[in-house]
Amino acid sequence: MTDQTPPEGFAPHFRKSHVTDPWEPLFSRVLPDRVVIGFHVRGAHTNSRGMLHGGLIAALADNAMGLSCVQVLTAEGRKPAGGLVTVSMATDFIGAAKLGQWVAFDTQYVKTGRTLCFAQAFVTADGEVIARADARFKVA
Repeated sequence: MTDQTPPEGFAPHFRKSHVTDPWEPLFSRVLPDRVVIGFHVRGAHTNSRGMLHGGLIAALADNAMGLSCVQVLTAEGRKPAGGLVTVSMATDFIGAAKLGQWVAFDTQYVKTGRTLCFAQAFVTADGEVIARADARFKVA
């Protein structure tokens, strides 16, 4: 197993939930225009084939994109009091991650509107793209 220290700039993820509790420890890096989520793959993250589970990829991509939209809206002076709600999301799986790899969810695109926010993220395992997700969020 590789070193389990997160890369520089990452701290324990600030957004906890009952859904993500079994996947801890999760880490995040907050930037002016996005929130990047990351973790080292452990057994609790994998499917029966020992690969990172696609459902976990989708859930954390949704989390990263939603938080990134809030980050951009806040920078624009429009922080949504009621947060955001996912309207739709698509995920393309184009690779796999295995035990010990560092997986990062990095939102590369955010476009805000009055009532909707659009985002796209890339998921990497040790720097190699393994998934792409895009989503639309309703500003509550």
